[in-house]
Amino acid sequence: MRLILGFLSALLGMLAGWSALAALVMVLAGPDRDGGIAMGAVFNISPFGGVAGLIAGIWLFMRFGLVRGAALPSAAESADAPPRHAARLSYPFAVTVLCVAASLSWWAWHELIRSPNLSHGFMTLELQFRLPAGTTLPDKEEDVRIEVEEAQGYATALLPANWRAHDGDRPAIIASASLMYKTRHRAVSLTLPGIPTQSWPVDLPSDPDPTPGYSPWRVASEPSPTKIEMHFRLSADR
Repeated sequence: MRLILGFLSALLGMLAGWSALAALVMVLAGPDRDGGIAMGAVFNISPFGGVAGLIAGIWLFMRFGLVRGAALPSAAESADAPPRHAARLSYPFAVTVLCVAASLSWWAWHELIRSPNLSHGFMTLELQFRLPAGTTLPDKEEDVRIEVEEAQGYATALLPANWRAHDGDRPAIIASASLMYKTRHRAVSLTLPGIPTQSWPVDLPSDPDPTPGYSPWRVASEPSPTKIEMHFRLSADR
């Protein structure tokens, strides 16, 4: 039990020192638009805080986690022999360490496993639609409706300023939407004036990682004479 509590005390001290130094660096550095300061603070500077916290955790365990008291003399020792001092665990310290460790374990389980939110946070689903040659794109972006279904909810994709594009002689549409939930059911639909709504399944894991590139082009899930094709890629916002 002493070994377990000593290990937990050292581990908690390391985590506390690591996170405290990272938070201090980010506060002193001020706003960070591209995340470079945060990454440097966590991976380049905070390990020094982790080492200091590890040493502090071991010191706290030795200083407060072990209580030394006089032990009763054994049968082989005389009654007038000097008392021996035996170390035993400090129950308040042990309860505190176990409560903190349990709280952090529950938080990690909730955020990384049980949480419905993606591990990477908000992720950007970049979409491209390729229409048959000779098709005329709408002049107004209000005439283009792209919806992304995710976890029983719907989000409207955003069109950038250059949403009208071309792939050779084929007109194309560029859009993007944010994903944030763990789910295996994702789908994209496209509605254009005079063209029936087309839909495509988005084949991604429940908690996906960023994709290295665009997926292959594919036609809509329901056969249509329009034969609009869609492909996508996924990138993390953090």
